Amino acid sequence: MENLNGQDLPIDYVPILIQLAVAAGFGVTTIIGTHLLGPKVRTKNKLTAFESGIEVVGNARQPFSIKYFLVAILFVIFDIEVIFMYPWAVNFREFGMEGLIEMFIFMGLLLLGFIYVVKKRALDWD
Repeated sequence: MENLNGQDLPIDYVPILIQLAVAAGFGVTTIIGTHLLGPKVRTKNKLTAFESGIEVVGNARQPFSIKYFLVAILFVIFDIEVIFMYPWAVNFREFGMEGLIEMFIFMGLLLLGFIYVVKKRALDWD
């Protein structure tokens, strides 16, 4: 419903509030119900970590090379930069020469970043 000014009335939001209440109620009821109705047997076998059927060997807190994280972060950074190129490619005619120059600057900065990564040997796996 709308009033004469074209604004929504508070009564228009009641269905949304009902849906939120039902969703929250279902979540709380499910959590409490499984806690009260579920089995309470706690054995050593049930409390151990399950690794897809594979026996656990060693400690899960073993350190490993930071190179893995570095490559992952670099991938995300350069992948995001490529995503910025898509809207430009779709609308490059509308941007004209100014848009072309700006994209060359953008690509140049990307290239400088990639050269920096290569010079720092961030992608070398020793």
